[in-house]
Amino acid sequence: MTAGDRQTYSASYAAAHGTFALIPAAYVFLVEGDRVLLQRRAGTGYYDGWWAASAAGHVDPGESVLAGAVRETREEIGVAVDEAGLEPITAMHRTAPTGLPIDQRLDVFFVARAWRGIPELQEDTASALEWFALDDLPERVVHHERFALEGWRDGGLPAVTAFGF
Repeated sequence: MTAGDRQTYSASYAAAHGTFALIPAAYVFLVEGDRVLLQRRAGTGYYDGWWAASAAGHVDPGESVLAGAVRETREEIGVAVDEAGLEPITAMHRTAPTGLPIDQRLDVFFVARAWRGIPELQEDTASALEWFALDDLPERVVHHERFALEGWRDGGLPAVTAFGF
């Protein structure tokens, strides 16, 4: 099958069914032994002052979630990871109490155990980058990210999860 063989939805179908927006994002936890690298969010207006994944962000149009994870890791902490080295830990369908389309998310979480370079903050959307023991995470870790990280750490995290419903 070639790309030309694949069908797309018509404009009329999209107009009738396109009121639901789902924003995809990729999250990468760099893990070394029994510790994880987290960044403290800053200046974003969303969970500022809270610890979050080593790198994360929206998947760009036309970009796969794997390519997005690789790109975000390079852009945010300056290290290179390979798509083949990303260990998927869960795909999370997430919402917030508003019910607004902007709050409909599909987050795909990965663990990376190998990378090239030294992790350093590259953007002003975080104020710190620190290693934490997996069994001694800081109190203020973004809720859905804590759910994924602890679920993976403790074992038994389903391949697909829902959060906020």
